[in-house]
Amino acid sequence: MTTTDTPQYAPEWLELREGADAAARAPELLEPLRARLAETAGRSVRVIHDLGCGTGSLGRWLAPRLDGPQEWVLHDHDPGLLELAAERAPRAAADGSPVTVRTRRGDLGSLTADDLAGASLVTASALLDVLTTEEVEGLAAACAGAGCPVLLALSVAGRVELTPADPLDADFADAFNAHQRRSGLLGPDAVEVASEAFARHGATVRTHASPWVLGGGESALAAEWLRGWVGAAVEHRPELEPRAETYLRRRLAECAAGELRVVVHHDDLLALPRPVGHGPTPVSHGPTGGVS
Repeated sequence: MTTTDTPQYAPEWLELREGADAAARAPELLEPLRARLAETAGRSVRVIHDLGCGTGSLGRWLAPRLDGPQEWVLHDHDPGLLELAAERAPRAAADGSPVTVRTRRGDLGSLTADDLAGASLVTASALLDVLTTEEVEGLAAACAGAGCPVLLALSVAGRVELTPADPLDADFADAFNAHQRRSGLLGPDAVEVASEAFARHGATVRTHASPWVLGGGESALAAEWLRGWVGAAVEHRPELEPRAETYLRRRLAECAAGELRVVVHHDDLLALPRPVGHGPTPVSHGPTGGVS
């Protein structure tokens, strides 16, 4: 998770996907999170670390859904994104309490329990799948050492559904998933690996499906996603290139006509630290099947 290995994300892409991200995130994980946070209600300000915050979309979604005064610590290696996130951060919690922010630029791979000392919550969006096994283990250890809950949203699950279907869909999907796993990155395996890592550190882990469902109203996002999806697939399997141009042109035409429906599956993960005096707790998986 070094600053050189972490992908660079354009603000335009992050802003384009923000609505779909907000619609996809699993609200089912908020109630157990709120219940755990309520146990520390005596703390004057909840300190929330947002790792790889981008433009701050997760904070804009989550802060107004939690009660009590909050201080968000925004982590990213990109100073431009940090500035945008701070400028656009929400200013009020669900109950009207103040929300403040501060930024921290640096390498997420070097975070320790000391860096997270005093944290009420650690959260991130679309981060797990660009980490390695070692980085996920380090993150789990740091959060366990800090004794705080962790909410990790929108990790790719390795499944996409395009309607109408095309015979080439599976080839591009397989190549894209292989690209996601390049250089030891976890890609579609991230949630399973993270669930096991947090459970080994004593947390109760819950996961829940959080798919993008992109129809005619999301054609701009679907088109941009298609370009990136096909491009990554071809980068990993150059032999797909002769068929990619025709396939992409056909799919983009369907998208522009409002005829293409895309479901991109993700999973959200909530890890709650083990209460003092309790033994190991199991991993609990929420619904991860198809979307109606």
